[in-house]
Amino acid sequence: MKALSTFAAFGIIAFAQPSLAQLSVYQDYDVSDEVSVVTTVKVDSNMGDYYLEGLKGGWIESNELAKKLGHIEDYAIYGSAFPNSGEFNMILVVSFKSTADIGPSKAKYDEFMEEWGSEREKEGRAIAKTYPGIRTITGEYLMHQITVK
Repeated sequence: MKALSTFAAFGIIAFAQPSLAQLSVYQDYDVSDEVSVVTTVKVDSNMGDYYLEGLKGGWIESNELAKKLGHIEDYAIYGSAFPNSGEFNMILVVSFKSTADIGPSKAKYDEFMEEWGSEREKEGRAIAKTYPGIRTITGEYLMHQITVK
């Protein structure tokens, strides 16, 4: 009986161990040059529409302008079908052509602010001040797409 228990434990351990990684980057899989900044957000119950309204007046408009100016590739918002479960229920994504496009740039800033204007900047700040009352940022990530060959 003891031998059977030992054998069973050994079998469980043997199959539970991950195999040694044999994949090599760019040989077995590719990592995209494109990079996305992903923000996970926990929006309070019944506040999703209010949060989206705020995003529309600031985050979405500013990303539309940044996209038009060629500063970003794209942006997206994802919402959970189960908003009251898990650590987050909304994901905000901004995609860039490469990590070089994320760094600070006075030229891009000046170009953006010339189009955006000081009045819209004030409005955006006022909207953003309401966010802590309806949402919590639970994580921020810099993600590359991985394609396994």
